[in-house]
Amino acid sequence: MAPVIFAIKKEKWAEVRVIATAQHRELLDQILDTFDIVPDVDFNIMRSNQGLTLLTARLLTELDTLLSAEKPDAVLAQGDTTTVFAVALACFYHQIRFGHVEAGLRTGDMRNPFPEEMNRIIATKFATWHFTPTEAARQNLLAEKISENAIYLTGNTVIDSLKLVAARQPDAGVALDRSKRLLILTAHRRENFGAPFREICQAVLTIVRQNANVQVLYPVHPNPNVQDIAHEILGRHPRIILCPPMNYQAFIGAMQRAYLILSDSGGIQEEAPALGKPVLVLRNESERPEAIAAGCAKLVGTDQAQIVRETQRLLDDTAAYEQMARGVSPYGDGRATARIIGVLKADLCA
Repeated sequence: MAPVIFAIKKEKWAEVRVIATAQHRELLDQILDTFDIVPDVDFNIMRSNQGLTLLTARLLTELDTLLSAEKPDAVLAQGDTTTVFAVALACFYHQIRFGHVEAGLRTGDMRNPFPEEMNRIIATKFATWHFTPTEAARQNLLAEKISENAIYLTGNTVIDSLKLVAARQPDAGVALDRSKRLLILTAHRRENFGAPFREICQAVLTIVRQNANVQVLYPVHPNPNVQDIAHEILGRHPRIILCPPMNYQAFIGAMQRAYLILSDSGGIQEEAPALGKPVLVLRNESERPEAIAAGCAKLVGTDQAQIVRETQRLLDDTAAYEQMARGVSPYGDGRATARIIGVLKADLCA
């Protein structure tokens, strides 16, 4: 949302208030620092091991108070997190227009990813403006009987942000051995907790043991369901670097340096292809099929043998690697923000 915030603040017709729920405190603070954004209101909502029910209830309570006091003409939120679902519902209760940025993503499985698929479906029901990143996302909404006049194909603002930061050629801020091929691992999704995450970690350990020219960088998510297993399985190998979550700028620098990326992250499925980095997706389904269709990402699930096999293929087969590392950007051209601002201005200033 950073480029959207910057752009709206330049518009004379708009007064902007930035609200942080802090659903992910540490990760949010890094992004705010990178883009020099100071929220006008910070709910600081997250608590250790907080359940979804309590999180949602607290979000709705805070939002109810805020919307009653501010009485905004419109609210924007991005993505499919519980925050977005709660914002959409609160706006509906207050009869405030809601704009869903990154709308229309679907896996077709209500339980995978959990609870994101439910969050995004419900947010759709309350949105006035649906800003879709791809044509496939637009078609998903049309199939759900959303009015064509409410859907806007903009591209994803993620690519706008990526272009801003990548142009700086940022340093990763981590001591990397440049004689080794760098593999980046990110894994944190709730549906992978437990046995699937153990399979992922064992696969990574096997890959490093089999390839003396490989180094792994894993910024470990702060959730204890991830931290404990990651350090247990991966923490003692000298060519596996476990570090705290990296700030956005440093992580972009690391991705620019990487040979390939193993991830269960949705955002990385969008960012890495634009940087020409193949992604092996540690999930069985994805709401971002465009990168997979373009051949720059591949679903490999969480089975240890499958992860090892597909990674080894890209390490050994130059042609297979080059086919995936083509630098395509199926999620936008870096102009999503301008399109979103144009729609809002046309509607709100009419």
